[in-house]
Amino acid sequence: MPHVRSIWNGAISFGLVSIPIKLVNATESHSVSFRQIHLDDGGRIRYRKVCEVEDREVTTGEIGKAYEDADGTLIPITDEDLASLPIPTARTIEIVAFVPAERIDPLQMDTAYYLAASGVPATKPYVLLREALKRSRKVAVAKFALRGRERLGMLRVVDDVIAMHGLLWPDEIRSTQEVAPDASVTVRDKELDLADALMDTLGEVDLSELHDDYREALEELIAAKASGEIPAAPPAAERPGGKVLDLMAALEKSVRAAKESRGEEIGEATGTEPGEPAEVTPLPSRRSARTAPKEVGGKKSTSTAKKTAAKKTAAKSTAKSTAKSTDHAAGKAGAATKSTAKKTAAKKTSDKKATAKKTAAKKATARRRASA
Repeated sequence: MPHVRSIWNGAISFGLVSIPIKLVNATESHSVSFRQIHLDDGGRIRYRKVCEVEDREVTTGEIGKAYEDADGTLIPITDEDLASLPIPTARTIEIVAFVPAERIDPLQMDTAYYLAASGVPATKPYVLLREALKRSRKVAVAKFALRGRERLGMLRVVDDVIAMHGLLWPDEIRSTQEVAPDASVTVRDKELDLADALMDTLGEVDLSELHDDYREALEELIAAKASGEIPAAPPAAERPGGKVLDLMAALEKSVRAAKESRGEEIGEATGTEPGEPAEVTPLPSRRSARTAPKEVGGKKSTSTAKKTAAKKTAAKSTAKSTAKSTDHAAGKAGAATKSTAKKTAAKKTSDKKATAKKTAAKKATARRRASA
């Protein structure tokens, strides 16, 4: 591996077989690092190594190691002291056992390394160990020393390379006794069914497609500020508040959202028809829980039924009152029409009589004039 720098050279001890190898970091960090600056003038802030006794800055060659005792006493430890310690794994990855992979708790896994064969003579035993691990479907547990202390490791095959995961010692894993929930909670079968449906809907994912959204946004922000642009304000992310959620409603909503994102039928997991919203029972607030009766069997409460009946009665009463008012108004209108007709007929009769009288008087006057 000419382009990758090895961080440790040694050998794998496999019984009486010794395999010269180089240790190479299997991972790399892509996180964006920052420097500290003085806000007033932008000057770089640096840390200097100063001796507290002489009150002066010292060089790297003047710095050694010491162990601080409980009372604050510093006990110097030299590199010669460390080199004299009886560590058989100082330059050796000593395999101590082969176990099934499931025997290794993922909590123990630490930094990952690639083991590269060092030179042509190491190729044959390297491939032998690699193929033996493949055929046995097991992993190798080993001890090795790195950066001044002995460590535990796990060897496994990745593609055609032997990889080693640094492992924490068993006594470095904290107990879960004080972390588990104290309250006893009962999970219903329907809730488990919805959780299973959500897991099935989300399905699997190609891990190579996952990426660091935060790092990309941070790099865009740095590029914008470097070019003198004003970075656009990102949309505010919705954060769940401190409200009490209905677990069933949240599960059903999650299943629907996951299915919609995949273009699947919504009614498959929840038992509802496609396009039909699942029945959700919201949690009542404390105040309403004390004042309003609970709904039983999906029926309306007594107070709700009474209010509905009262509204129906009031509606009927209003309809009757409106009908009576309409009839009364119609009656008045009819009476007024009849009275007007009578007055018109009486006026016509009176006019006819007056006209007849005038005509008779004119005839009588004419007769008198003729006889005279």
